[in-house]
Amino acid sequence: MRSFSLAGLLRVRHAQQQKAMAELSDANRRVRDVATRRAQVERTLEGAVAGNAVVTDAGTLIAIAAARASTRGMLAELDAVADAHRTAADEAQTAYNASRARAIALEKLEARHVAEALAEDLHQEQIALDEIASVAHHRDDLQGEQS
Repeated sequence: MRSFSLAGLLRVRHAQQQKAMAELSDANRRVRDVATRRAQVERTLEGAVAGNAVVTDAGTLIAIAAARASTRGMLAELDAVADAHRTAADEAQTAYNASRARAIALEKLEARHVAEALAEDLHQEQIALDEIASVAHHRDDLQGEQS
C-alpha cells in the first residue's frame, strides 16, 4: 500500500490542534480562576455589609465605608479582567475550532486514500488470482487434450 502523501502535513495539523487545545484549556482555567476570586471578594463584601459591627465613632464609620468601596472597586476590576479572559477564551475556542476543521479535512483525505489504496491492492490481488486460475485452467485443458 502506498503511503499518504500528506502525512507530514497531517502531523503538523495535529500538532497545531494540540497547541490550540492547550491554549483553550489555559484560557478557560483563567476564566474559572477569576470567577473563583470574584466569588471570594463578593463573600468578603457580603460579610462586611452583613456584619453587625458597632460603630462608635466617625473614624470607624469612615474605615468601614472605605473598605466597602475598595471591595466594590476590586469587584469592578475583577469584572474587567474576567471580560478580557472570556474574550481570550472565545478567541482560543475559535482558533481551536479552525485547527480542528483543518485537521478533519486532512483526516478525511487520508481515510479516502487508505480506502482507495486498499481497493487497488485488492484489485491487484484479484488480477493475480485470475491469472493463476487462467494458467491452471489452460494447463488442465492442454493436459486433457494430450490424454
